[in-house]
Amino acid sequence: MTTDQILTAAETAHPVLRAAVSGLPSYVPGRRSAGEDIAALASNESHYEPLPAAAAAVAEAAGRMNRYPDMAAVELRERIAGHLGVSAGEVAVGPGSVGVLQQVITGLCDAGDEVIFAWRSFEAYPILVELAGARAVRIPLDDAEGHDLDAMAAAVTERTKVVLLCTPNNPTGVPIGHGRIEAFLRSIRSDILVVIDEAYVEYAVAGTGPDSLALYREYPNVCILRTFSKAYGLAGLRVGYAVAAPAIAEGLRRTAIPFAVTALAQKAAIASLDATDEMQARVAVVKEERSRLAAQLAAQGWKLQPSQGNFLWIRAADDLRARLVAAFDQADIMVRAYQGDGIRITVADPASNDRVLQVLAAVPAARAA
Repeated sequence: MTTDQILTAAETAHPVLRAAVSGLPSYVPGRRSAGEDIAALASNESHYEPLPAAAAAVAEAAGRMNRYPDMAAVELRERIAGHLGVSAGEVAVGPGSVGVLQQVITGLCDAGDEVIFAWRSFEAYPILVELAGARAVRIPLDDAEGHDLDAMAAAVTERTKVVLLCTPNNPTGVPIGHGRIEAFLRSIRSDILVVIDEAYVEYAVAGTGPDSLALYREYPNVCILRTFSKAYGLAGLRVGYAVAAPAIAEGLRRTAIPFAVTALAQKAAIASLDATDEMQARVAVVKEERSRLAAQLAAQGWKLQPSQGNFLWIRAADDLRARLVAAFDQADIMVRAYQGDGIRITVADPASNDRVLQVLAAVPAARAA
């Protein structure tokens, strides 16, 4: 090959994405509101404005935006630790619980390792796993829209590094009972990290899901994942955390993007922990509305699994799903549609929830589907 041919070949070459990236499914966020009359019920955000203490903390910290945040998030980690009764060395933070989960996958998985999770569950799970070059092992939900833990245990191989348990499950709202998780932990190897993803734990009725802290104290391979995005209303600031054995938590801090949790997010999260009673009062109203919605939908003839999240799930094949989405769009209500599976509707204020009831009451052909 001549010099000119080499130069020509070099000029026509171009950067190429990794195959793992090119083949990734895109994360599909809930659709955004475009007007005051739109009911935005697609993203499981809190419909409340930020807690006043959190908003005040952000306003006070805004004057120092020219400075980098505390990369180690020492104060926030200490406050989370005190809130949960663990040490700061057992806490790692990140930009939302999904950011911390990326730190988990990055820290534990080499190319070809396996991560087991239920499906359908949180949309980001396969994306984070495949981005790391690991293999996503999807286990279908059981008939009650919950985790099939026996099937998940049976799927474990020598390459399994992480198991993800989402409770209450997103998008179905079904929790995993304490005893079931404990039996699962006894049935698998202790070198597999079991992540209990509790993004919606504040909305669950006590006793329906696991006592994750008790499980963590007994089983060192348990990692708890939580967020300030949902019940605490800080979705726009991106701050979540993990509780894990000190060596694992240290690894998660090492794999974090430097300065990923902003100073504003850290201050808002600390202030939110100080306002837990106010947060719980808001959550209580959401629970009441969730029960009201579920009862009225059952009276309409809809068959729903009891949800422990701030949302309801309607199982629907694509033809019914398309009809429902069209009906909600016509009513200026945005819901979250999952191709081949169904729709998820965030529980919001009573007026918005009444609009949901009106839409579903007008789709009688769907009730028996």
